[in-house]
Amino acid sequence: MDLIQMFSYPFMQRALIAGVLVSLCAALLGVSLVLKRYSMIGDGLSHVSFGALAIAVALGMTPLYFSIPVVVLAAFFLLRMASHPHWNSDAAIAVMSASSLAIGIIVISRTTGMTTDVDNYMFGSVLSMSKADVALSVVLCAAVLVLFILFYHKLFAVTFDESFSRATGLKVERYNTLLAILTALTIVLGMRMMGAMLISSLVIFPALTAMRLFKSFRSVVVCSAVTSVTCFCAGLTASFVLSTPVGASVVAANLGLFLLSCLAAALRKR
Repeated sequence: MDLIQMFSYPFMQRALIAGVLVSLCAALLGVSLVLKRYSMIGDGLSHVSFGALAIAVALGMTPLYFSIPVVVLAAFFLLRMASHPHWNSDAAIAVMSASSLAIGIIVISRTTGMTTDVDNYMFGSVLSMSKADVALSVVLCAAVLVLFILFYHKLFAVTFDESFSRATGLKVERYNTLLAILTALTIVLGMRMMGAMLISSLVIFPALTAMRLFKSFRSVVVCSAVTSVTCFCAGLTASFVLSTPVGASVVAANLGLFLLSCLAAALRKR
């Protein structure tokens, strides 16, 4: 009865549609990001998105439409910084993450203060998803999925051996940029529900869980996608039944499944 009641609310229907799509995109991209040691790129880009949100609210602009180009641009520069000989990926992400968060906090403190809308972006809110947000999520997530499928083999090659891929004539920088841009879109779309503080979990947890259970890239990608969607649905349901925040509930579901996968992997080794 609770489930029937849950899906009778339009805001829950919107959250389910957008959440499943974002979770699927995040899981597919997360496998490559984790293997390339870019696990925290989601965290860095979410902080960039928060800074962009603060500026958009201060200027009276629509946050989502303002954040998307800013975060995509940040992803491009982040990739350039990470490939620079005097930087590494962790340092580049840390610099951009801290700087964006600081800018966002300063702008908010000088303008609106911590309003409900800003709080929703920080920690997520299932009630904040509008029909326009869902429509934009469907279009952009469909684009992410199509591009991932089209360039699956190229992304696979770049993920495992950049040097060999470059030697064979593959435009490595182009596909690294594509991966960063797709990740940026996914992060911005997921912030509405998960919040800037928790959105990176959608990128990291499903990939780590799948890697404990499978070895081949394709199997890990499929398992990661199934895990992510399952955990989101479980977290959304738990959030409705227990009246807990959606983002935290989804992370808890991912954590639980990750711990079970670690246990399964340990038992299999014995």
